[in-house]
Amino acid sequence: MKFFKTSQIRQLDQYTIAHEPISSSDLMERAAFALFKQYALTFHCNEPILVMAGPGNNGGDALALAKRLLTAGLDVKILLLHTGKLSADCKEKLTSLKAIHAKHIIEIDKVFVAPEILPNTILIDGLFGSGITRPLQGIFADAVNWMNSTGNTIISIDIPSGLQGEENADLTVPIVKANHTLTLQFPKLAFLFADSGAFAGQWEVLDIGIHPQAIADTESRFHYLEKAEVSRIIAPRPKFSNKGTFGHLLLLAGSKDMAGAAILSGKAALRSGAGLVSIHSAECNRVIVQTAIPEAIFHSDKDINTITAFPELSKYSTVAIGPGIGRRPETARALEQLLLQLQKPCVIDADALNLISENKSMFDKIPTGSILTPHPKEFERLFGPTDTHYKRMLLASEKAQQLEVVIVLKGAHTLIALPDGQLIFNSTGNSGMATAGSGDVLTGILGGLLAQGYTSEKAAIAGVYLHGLAGDLALETASEASLMAGDIVAAMGKAYKKLSPPLQ
Repeated sequence: MKFFKTSQIRQLDQYTIAHEPISSSDLMERAAFALFKQYALTFHCNEPILVMAGPGNNGGDALALAKRLLTAGLDVKILLLHTGKLSADCKEKLTSLKAIHAKHIIEIDKVFVAPEILPNTILIDGLFGSGITRPLQGIFADAVNWMNSTGNTIISIDIPSGLQGEENADLTVPIVKANHTLTLQFPKLAFLFADSGAFAGQWEVLDIGIHPQAIADTESRFHYLEKAEVSRIIAPRPKFSNKGTFGHLLLLAGSKDMAGAAILSGKAALRSGAGLVSIHSAECNRVIVQTAIPEAIFHSDKDINTITAFPELSKYSTVAIGPGIGRRPETARALEQLLLQLQKPCVIDADALNLISENKSMFDKIPTGSILTPHPKEFERLFGPTDTHYKRMLLASEKAQQLEVVIVLKGAHTLIALPDGQLIFNSTGNSGMATAGSGDVLTGILGGLLAQGYTSEKAAIAGVYLHGLAGDLALETASEASLMAGDIVAAMGKAYKKLSPPLQ
């Protein structure tokens, strides 16, 4: 799904109004109907509701929604906050609401006085939308602080009031801490960052019928992964094929006491569909790895405890390196020599990234199209700190373009920064995947897909989505607290079944 900055969304609204054609008021009613349907599907309709409406078009959406809720017979009260001026559409919705439900409306224009509510009252936040550019003040700040203090369930319309759509440099200002956000047509970039995304709670995108031509014609480098997009990437496996058809991955993983990293990566590579997987590891891991993964080929390093070299590369389709290899000087030298000899994209993860961060001259040796998979701390070691998660995204994009690599910045909505400037956020995965070995599994999946001949971009997109999807499917028999990296590997078959086309 292509999505947009908030300034572009306003342009898309105007295009829809001009070309459908539809009035801005009717587009607001369309949004209110979508909000009403989702509310009825998701929440208990026997609980009292307090709608907090502001003076702009987000307030207009809230008033239009309140009218529908009242018409349906729900127990609704409305607080309209303003300082004397309403947007044209908000004013129209207020007039329409007053005509039949005037007794349910209280207007506040000077001093915010907290209303009395029950513990089960649902608060609907319709104070401000995504166009806000400065911190809330006065009665609006007081209202936000009160809402957050109640402990009641809060549902925000489009975006939590006070939250800006992209970068939020100061998150200590008054911002609604929503339990749920019903966002209109597109996710907001701020929802996808660890610092600002927490304010949105669980969010749902509601289709309000923005003109499809406007969406198609408006350029954006932001994408949110959906199942259909990934399914189109997964290639069918021909009936008349053999293990050689699906490539040979060389995985360099595991030092003393870190055999598990090699095992998890190796299993994931095989589960991703690679025809052959060779694991080059420290000699001390031979029995452990060969016992755990008899399907893999084990290649022993000459050193008993660490990786100091690598096999001749010509017979391998690609290479993945990093899980559990340690940061010894001899391993650093082996990594540098490997990068010098590689003639095709590879996957670089974990300790390999840390070694590069300690030896910055290796950056120029990374093969074009390689996939780098840092978590936030590894990213910071590689490229330096940033003030906000938004700036980290921009830096990831800059470095992906500069180095001509794919950067997979791991997190709740893993970011895939492509060398052409496109920024793709993942939609699968859960907090249970924040566990030891989860990153090793992703490395194996990405290496396995590269070995099968997927481009770096397609391998990253499909691999990240599959990894998260397998984590979600693993919750059928596990919980987020109990999830282990091995559960993700075990669920790879189910994940593929949800995405893969049938055999030809």
